[in-house]
Amino acid sequence: MGRRSGFAGLLRATVRVAAAAERDRKRAVNGYQAQARQHERQQRMALAQQSRDNKTAEKLAKAEYLAGQQDEVDDLNAELQDRIADLQGILTHTLTHDDCIDFDSLRITDGFEPFQPPAELSPGISPPTDIINAPNWFGKLLPGADKRHAAALNAAKSRHQTAMAQFKQDEAEKRSVFANLKHEYERKKALYEDEKNSKNAEIDAFQVDFMAKERDAVESYNDMVLSRSEYPEEGFLQMFRLVYLPESAELVVEYDLPDLSLIPAEVDYRYVKSKDAIESKARKSAEIKQLYQDVIASITLRTLHELFEADQADALALITFNGVVDTHDPASGREVRVPLVSVRAPKSHFLQINLEKIDKIACLRNLGAQVSSRPDELQAIKPIVEFDMIDKRFIDQGDALTGLESRPNLMDSTPGEFEVLISNLFTRMGLDTKLTQSSRDGGVDAVAFDTRPVLGGKVVIQAKRYRDTVGVSAVRDLYGTMMKRGPTKAF
Repeated sequence: MGRRSGFAGLLRATVRVAAAAERDRKRAVNGYQAQARQHERQQRMALAQQSRDNKTAEKLAKAEYLAGQQDEVDDLNAELQDRIADLQGILTHTLTHDDCIDFDSLRITDGFEPFQPPAELSPGISPPTDIINAPNWFGKLLPGADKRHAAALNAAKSRHQTAMAQFKQDEAEKRSVFANLKHEYERKKALYEDEKNSKNAEIDAFQVDFMAKERDAVESYNDMVLSRSEYPEEGFLQMFRLVYLPESAELVVEYDLPDLSLIPAEVDYRYVKSKDAIESKARKSAEIKQLYQDVIASITLRTLHELFEADQADALALITFNGVVDTHDPASGREVRVPLVSVRAPKSHFLQINLEKIDKIACLRNLGAQVSSRPDELQAIKPIVEFDMIDKRFIDQGDALTGLESRPNLMDSTPGEFEVLISNLFTRMGLDTKLTQSSRDGGVDAVAFDTRPVLGGKVVIQAKRYRDTVGVSAVRDLYGTMMKRGPTKAF
């Protein structure tokens, strides 16, 4: 009985141990599985977070790209607005600026830079003498003390003499270099002063001639005024010709206007997300025409204002302004100069105009200007005065008609008198005619301008006083001249 009881106890213990071991095994398996599941969850969570991070990064990158595209659009539109503002402000820009040229600003007033020799050429300090102290009472008791002291004094003196010789040599070399530098400085200074005095004397003479209303001085002064005028950088060549007529106190200006490409063809820019592209909206042709007309009117009025305002010598009673555009004739391909605006403005009248409050086109019309109604199509106008008609190349043609009836035969006149006669005849026929200098006629004896609208235009004239018919070669030469100069007629 006792053995069975002991065996049963052992069996129960064995079963309990086995059960405990099984439970430990299951716990280990469950723990491992739990860890595996936890690791799997962590991986899923990490992948989900990475996916979210990638999507966020993509969204951020896309947002940054879109913002960059919009920034570029904003920059393009801002640049476009600045460009239009510059064009619309051509006239007002000059109203706050004094266009008079200060003659003192043209003179050289700066003195020549002072002489500054290198620091190493400064005088040196002479070498000191070595101090040799005499032996004290105890040292004098030593044998040979006096001799050693005398030898030391002699050695110190010798060293000092050697050092002084080298010092003097170095100082002499420095003085020589200094003298050469000083001489070169004085030479350059003298050249500068001569150039300064010469330039200032030229400015003084220029000012005197200008105030005396000398022709060349007045032309040079006004050339400077227009050359100094500040326009927007793009599209404005600021090329012109001018001539002064002292007898009428008139300045005639032929000014090269910018062409139509000056006006931006775009009215604004926008980003099209669906196309991922920046597109522009075209400016309407009517707006381009209006802006171009405004620019032409602004340049015209601005030029008149600047020249009149800068007229310190009161040399200008009248300014004639012709605005032209260089282009090509689409029919022939030849270069032509198309006049788009022409105005003759008296100073007394113009200075009464308040340029800050005007309608520019209306102001020009009130001044009697000829203004192209379609400058965008290069529709030409008839200039009030042809610049070439008052250019210095033309001379006084005289009068050959008076007393003509007393001459029995035209062949008795000289070639020069015959040219004058022909010029007089065209003048009597109603053409504005000028005789050219014989040395500069280029195959043309006279240039005339037929003032009639539509039918009129520039005319070139060649006078041939022959007994017989003019030869074919002369006619061919005149035809070649006509093709080169581009008149409407040649005689």
